Amino acid sequence: MIGAQSPDAATGRDRRPLAAVLAANAVSISGNSLTLMGVPWFTLQTTGSPAKAGLVAFCATLPVVVSAIAGGPVIDRIGRRRISVASDLVCAVALGAIPLLHYAGALRFWMLCALMALTGLVHAPGETSRHVLVPDLATLAGTPLSRAASLFDAVSRGARMTGAAVAGVLIAVLGPEAVLVVDALTFGVSALLVAVGVRGIPAAEPRRDAAPVSFTAYRAELREGCAFLLRSRLLLGVMLMVTLTNGIDQGWSSVLLPVHARENLGGSRELGLLVAVFGACALLGALLYAAVGHRFPRRAVFTVAFLLCGAPRFVVAALVDGAVPLAAVMAVGGLGAGMLNPILTTVMFERVPEDLRSRVMSVSTAAVLMTTPLGGLAAGQLIERGGLATALLVMGGLYFAATLAPAVFPAWRELDTGPAQAPDGPGPEAGPVRGGPVPGSVRGGAASEAGPVRRGTGPVPGTADAPGGAAQAPGDGARERGGKDLAGGAGRR
Repeated sequence: MIGAQSPDAATGRDRRPLAAVLAANAVSISGNSLTLMGVPWFTLQTTGSPAKAGLVAFCATLPVVVSAIAGGPVIDRIGRRRISVASDLVCAVALGAIPLLHYAGALRFWMLCALMALTGLVHAPGETSRHVLVPDLATLAGTPLSRAASLFDAVSRGARMTGAAVAGVLIAVLGPEAVLVVDALTFGVSALLVAVGVRGIPAAEPRRDAAPVSFTAYRAELREGCAFLLRSRLLLGVMLMVTLTNGIDQGWSSVLLPVHARENLGGSRELGLLVAVFGACALLGALLYAAVGHRFPRRAVFTVAFLLCGAPRFVVAALVDGAVPLAAVMAVGGLGAGMLNPILTTVMFERVPEDLRSRVMSVSTAAVLMTTPLGGLAAGQLIERGGLATALLVMGGLYFAATLAPAVFPAWRELDTGPAQAPDGPGPEAGPVRGGPVPGSVRGGAASEAGPVRRGTGPVPGTADAPGGAAQAPGDGARERGGKDLAGGAGRR
């Protein structure tokens, strides 16, 4: 039984909670791939309008920003396990209602928008709850933090690849509405795994020292998270860059690529193939970085990887016919994308104290998701006003400009320096922000043997993950929800 706590008698280690969270994440992201393909395809099939597909994407991502802003204090007070389980159950009901209403002939476009908005509202806190548990579960399992972070990302990539391949076939054979039924079931399985697998883990339970819920307390705690990020030039630079690329990735995954596949590539099977190729190569990239990434400068790897997985896919989709050339470019881009989240995750783990983890995570999540509601909306309008090729080139040009930041701005040199001191400036009211190296954290990619990891933050849901990105890395679809992880993503980021 997953929830039975039977740590190794000799070492006190227990790998089961970490395995349960990894399994829940795998199930969740596999289903996520179904939604990332199924919802845009369902909208295009039932309305025939790229602009309406973009509007659905807007409705699905705008509430994520709202919930991410307030999510940290809520997570601390209610508990990470409870929030994760409740989030998954609400998403299961909302997604399952879409095909049921469709089969009954009662589904209206506004209902589709409202149900997707509901999933967006409750999804981000649940994803955050799982991600911020990684450092504590890695310590309990006796697993180095760098390895746990790489495993988390590798599992996500593999699940994304599998889910995409299955989604392409299911859409072609059964229709997109059937895909949504399967996705609702995956939310239920994820909820069960977390409910049972991390029961009794102190880090997953409500904080006993949390102040009573109030607007004043929310504002103070969110201000702490915001102040911490603003005092770090590196984290601020990462946040700004990922914010822009996440919006573009949302447009790619929710509108541009589905429309391109429907009009020029043959249909949903080709779409599924492209997503699977990207996911497989991203998995390989994550594994390669886990094996040898510590030997290379983080900044150089990050810059080259981002350039490879960003603009090229937009240019090839706009100018070259056929699925094969695009698949080749997305394969190379996937290798690069797989290396991004382990770097970002490690940087956040190194720099954010444990007592600020949830609130810093919430602020950074909200920030990197800020543009995602506009990404799909802008892509749909660009297609209807200027055509698909123009939309692809405009979005690709903006992506290329954003990915030059690590090579141009000096603050990014801190990627190679490792943690030194917490950002200068006044600490939170409860006391100063602790600085210095984090025991057991990663320096230059290598895990320290000094002691267990007690600090850090989970991935920041960043791109969405459909073919091509987070978290998730660029090109991933929009439901993870939103983009590259600033530390590792809202997986279903």
